[in-house]
Amino acid sequence: QGAAPTIPFLVAFGVLGIVMSVIIVGSVISGAVGTGLRRIGILKAIGFTPREVVRAYVAQALIPAGVGIALGVVLGNLLAVPLLDDTQQAYGTATLSVAWWVDVVVPAGALLVVAIAAFVPALRAGRLRTVEAIAVGRAPRTGRGQWAHRAAGRLPLPRAVTYGLAGPFAHPVRTLAMLLAVAFGTIAATFAVGLTSSLDAVNAVQDPENRSAVTVFTGGPSIAGGEHIPAPGTKEPEPADPAKVSAAIKAQEGTASYYGMGQQDGTVSGVSGTVRTTLYQGDSTRGAHAMISGHWLTGAGQVVVPGQFLETTGTEVGDTVRVTVGKETATLRIVGQGFDTSDDVLEIQADLADFPATRPQEFLVDVKPGVSAVTYAEKLAAAVEPLGADARANSPSERDNFILVLNTMAALLTLMLVSVAGLGVLNSVVLDTRERVHDLGVCKALGMSPRQTVSLVLASVAGIGVLGGLVGVPAGYALHGFVLPVMGHAAGTELPKSVLDVYDTPQLLLLGLAGLAIALLGALLPAGWAAGARTATALRTE
Repeated sequence: QGAAPTIPFLVAFGVLGIVMSVIIVGSVISGAVGTGLRRIGILKAIGFTPREVVRAYVAQALIPAGVGIALGVVLGNLLAVPLLDDTQQAYGTATLSVAWWVDVVVPAGALLVVAIAAFVPALRAGRLRTVEAIAVGRAPRTGRGQWAHRAAGRLPLPRAVTYGLAGPFAHPVRTLAMLLAVAFGTIAATFAVGLTSSLDAVNAVQDPENRSAVTVFTGGPSIAGGEHIPAPGTKEPEPADPAKVSAAIKAQEGTASYYGMGQQDGTVSGVSGTVRTTLYQGDSTRGAHAMISGHWLTGAGQVVVPGQFLETTGTEVGDTVRVTVGKETATLRIVGQGFDTSDDVLEIQADLADFPATRPQEFLVDVKPGVSAVTYAEKLAAAVEPLGADARANSPSERDNFILVLNTMAALLTLMLVSVAGLGVLNSVVLDTRERVHDLGVCKALGMSPRQTVSLVLASVAGIGVLGGLVGVPAGYALHGFVLPVMGHAAGTELPKSVLDVYDTPQLLLLGLAGLAIALLGALLPAGWAAGARTATALRTE
């Protein structure tokens, strides 16, 4: 159950990875067909049937894919070992390992995906006419993209840049594949940023009591419900008088605000068994739980409940329920649905004034700006210890290990997907650069410098990067908005707005540049190769 929220998150990244794999494989085989037209014509001329040509190009994809899949299965099993070992130790189960059928089904499915992705461009190769393939060779169709060159030439930009901007229009299919690769890389980056921000927000709101600087313990049962057991032969110390402790806190120099909190098991009509009831004294806004609907406690006669409570009792925000704590019973109005982080324990929050027999077991104190919490706690402890209480400074809330694991997984998976997107751009730009090597040689002979050559190649992907970012950021935003509620549902709770609304405008604008960064980084290597090619060598190459 604890791992259930990870399933939608992993499925989302898995689907992104598979779609990108299909795009990259299709792009690679399509590029191989486009640059190997003359070879295909020769194969057909010496007797290869269309079916044999298709099989040859599908096999050309399956061989390296088989190596990559085998390596992936080995690495996947190795990465699973530490996680399964931790699970085994945590739950005391028998030895855990990856199921054998996973190591069979996943490679078979991956090979099938590669075969399907390669089949469409391979089918195009099989249908090519022999004479046309030999005659055309690898030259692009005459006139393709000329309108783009004329339009780009009117822009007030250097000629090398406008030449590069118009280049992608000569190969629309290859450009579309590159655009999709960049877009999905941007989707992954946008989704990952939102996911990690949401997980950090969950970590921040799940323990509202930790927001206070100092905790004062009045003695007696702890807030966690455990009883203090005195040492053998000693008497249970009497709990401190909450009124005297409250007065001491109020009188302590440096106090900004404070509120009391007590906790007892109670019963609620319509709910079987006991319900953990947390009662607040004073202004508890600082320790308010994140709200999914309604509002936090503002006075007596109110109760905040989790979504599980509403489902169990069939009630809604605005309804009333009868709550019994000890020997006291009160009819309370449900004023809000709180974010439930209490695992399987059903917990409600109410005002202590409705159950005056319950004593505050803790006081949560905030100090004034510039006041050291540690120093304040030491002085306050000296003041309340004679009363039978104690004061301690709260340490900063640490990040939950589970959230840390999810954030690490999201970062690794995003890095992998962005790398794949960059490699897709690299493949397309290499093919395009090799096809245009003669044109580049002519440009170099006319005086194009290496720097201008780099500008040309980078400009050929810049527009694709910008468009990929414009497409990817909204799609990643939408994916985050879809997956996070599903993760919350898997955990048995809805999510507050503070967890869902984590993007801001500057952040989205920066993420939009991720598409441009992916495209430029992917094209950097072939741009350097093109700039370093000798003019004479380029002119002789066909």
